[in-house]
This record gives sequence, C-alpha cells and structure tokens, in this order.
Amino acid sequence: MRLVDCDRLALGLTAEESHCAGYSHGGWFLLPARKIARNCPIPELLDKRLVFVTGKGGVGKTTVAVALGLRAAAAGKRTIVCEVSSQENASRMFDHAQVGFHEVEMAENLWSISIDPDESMREYVLLQLKVRAMRDMLFRSRIFNYLAAATPGLKELVTIGKIWELAQLDRKVKQGRKYDLVIVDAPATGHGIGFLQTPRTFAAIARVGPIHSQAERLNSYITDQKLTGTAIVALPEEMPVNETAALEHDLRTEVGVAVDQIYLNGLYPERFSKKEAERIAEIAGGEEGPVRAATRAALSEHNRARSQRAQLARLRRRVDAPVKTLPFLFEPDLGAEAARRLSKRLG
Repeated sequence: MRLVDCDRLALGLTAEESHCAGYSHGGWFLLPARKIARNCPIPELLDKRLVFVTGKGGVGKTTVAVALGLRAAAAGKRTIVCEVSSQENASRMFDHAQVGFHEVEMAENLWSISIDPDESMREYVLLQLKVRAMRDMLFRSRIFNYLAAATPGLKELVTIGKIWELAQLDRKVKQGRKYDLVIVDAPATGHGIGFLQTPRTFAAIARVGPIHSQAERLNSYITDQKLTGTAIVALPEEMPVNETAALEHDLRTEVGVAVDQIYLNGLYPERFSKKEAERIAEIAGGEEGPVRAATRAALSEHNRARSQRAQLARLRRRVDAPVKTLPFLFEPDLGAEAARRLSKRLG
C-alpha cells in the first residue's frame, strides 16, 4: 500500500502548501471532481467493493453500517465494517471487547476494525521501509513526529489509505484477509465531505512524485462508481432532511461520488387511520385518568407519524437517490439483534 511518503511530504511542501492541505472545499489547488457517468450500468450498493455510510451525527450511521454488513454477510460476502478515529461503536453493538486496529470476526462472514490513524501511519511506513528497525528509528525521531502531526489532513489520508488497502484483493499486509466488501462508518456530515476530498487535495498540492500518484490512486478508487458506493442516513425531521439534501449535492458535485441510497431511519408506524384518530381525540376529550392519558399518548404518536411522513415526502422531492425507510425500534439500546432485524429491511 503506497499512500504517502511522510518524510518527503513534510519536507517537500512549502508552508503555504502544507496549510492548504487542511482545507476541504473549493479553491485553485483542488483537482476537479470526477463527473458521474450517468449512462453506464451501476452495480447495486452491496455489489460494490467499498461503501461509505455517512449522515448527520446521531441519525444511526453505525447501526445502518452494521446492518448493511450483516445483510452482505448473510448473502455470503466476506465483509468488514470499518470505524474511523478509533471509534468502537460496532464492537459494543456485539457486546465485544474493543477490537482496536485488528480485523476481528463479529459474526459469520462479518469482521470489524477500528482504524487508528497513528497505527495506519506506522503500518504504512513499515510497508515502505520493509525493515522494522528503520521504522522504529524513524518514529523515535522528534522531527518526523512533529512534521507528521503538523501536516493538515495527513491522518485522514492514511485512514483512507488503510480503507483502500482493506478493499484490495492483492493486500500488502502480511496474511491480510481478502474481503468482498468494505463498509465504512464514515465521519458525520460536517467532516465527511472533507474526509473524502483529502486524497484529491493532496494530489493537487503534491502535483508530481509518489505522493501525487498515491493520492490520485486513492481518489480514483473512491470516485469510481463501479467500485465505490455511498449511503446517507437521515431522520424524518426538518433539519436532518435539509442537511441530507445538501449532503447529497455536495457528495456529487464537490467529491464526485455517486450517492446510491438514502436511508430514512427511525420512522414511526402508522397505527391509526384518520377516522380512528378522530375517534380517539373524542375519547380523549371526554375521559379522565388513565384512559385520557392513554388516548393522548396514542394521538401524540399518530401526529408524530404523520409529521414524519410529511418529511419523507419532502426528502423524496429534494434528492435524486432512492429513499428507503427503516422503522423506529422501541428499544433502549440497539445491539446486534436489532441490527439483524434492520438488515432484513435494507433490500
């Protein structure tokens, strides 16, 4: 896996260029986003090699990512769910100890890894230098560690590099398991765009040399709609719907990826017809005690379900990708079993 020559990067860039690497939107230094070829056949989401799951924070990204993993695993695909920035939400769903920077089996055909950018950097340097003693000497260098830490976007770049490495059939890591599908629980809306733009930014800054070619290779892979897919998770509320529509636009135009699917999560069931709701309202107005409390609770849920369906209609009007609804699960904590139930609703 050739991702970035840290020493060359840190020493070869000017201060201005190094500073520019931290920006995620627009500017003269960015390569143009790849245009989506809309007339060629596109594989289904789970038939691709790499899938990014993103969306506003708190919408259930991890749950949907794990559910997608379980769905693919049930179909016989060797699947790994990746979390970034050392997150461990997936392992907690399976009541498993922290997996760390290891590929740990969670269920049949399903693995999990928590990508630590520092460990990704160490792995990359070892793959480049081949000799562990040289790698250890490099990482003991205060200058190297300072320059690596001071390079904006470098942690994101090596994280994407590790994700890319996991998706390869010819892996560079010794005894690396080969996967049919890699699912990434990507950063939330605010950071997701910049995260996915990182390879293109570095490729534009470096212009020539190994950094440029490695970053271009990563960007080409994540913007290849035949290999890489994106799913957005949203909630049936006004603000998440607005942000989802904006995110879909930015992913297509700023990053150049195809948005394959939008999952509207947490949809309440419609339990009552209009006439039934009117009858419940009449009862609520004339009763006291537990009956009144129960009917008011029923009306509250009915009104919320109606409001959510209005937001579902808004979302479908504002986005191009197909929208799939997922039910609200009335459980205090969502674990692996809940994710399995959701996985059956993803098809």
